[in-house]
Amino acid sequence: MTDADVLKQVNEIFIDVLDNESIVLKRETVAKDVEEWDSLTHIQLIVTVEKHFKIKFTAAEILKFRDVGHFCDEIIRKLGAS
Repeated sequence: MTDADVLKQVNEIFIDVLDNESIVLKRETVAKDVEEWDSLTHIQLIVTVEKHFKIKFTAAEILKFRDVGHFCDEIIRKLGAS
C-alpha cells in the first residue's frame, strides 16, 4: 500500500468521524488545522483507523504522532510488520 493510498483512506476516515466533507488532509496537517479535531475526536480517529487497517497503536506511539504524515508512516510501518 502506498503513502497516497493510506493518506486517501485516512482522509475518508477523518471526513466520516468529524462529519465534515470539506476536509482535505496533507502530510503536514496537524490538529489545529482542522476545526473539529480535538482531544475527544483524536481518540475516535485513532480507534477508527486501528479498526479500518486492523492494526493497534501503543500509547507511546500515539503520543509521538506529529502530523498526518507521521501518522500515515506509522500505519504503513504497522501494515508492513503484520
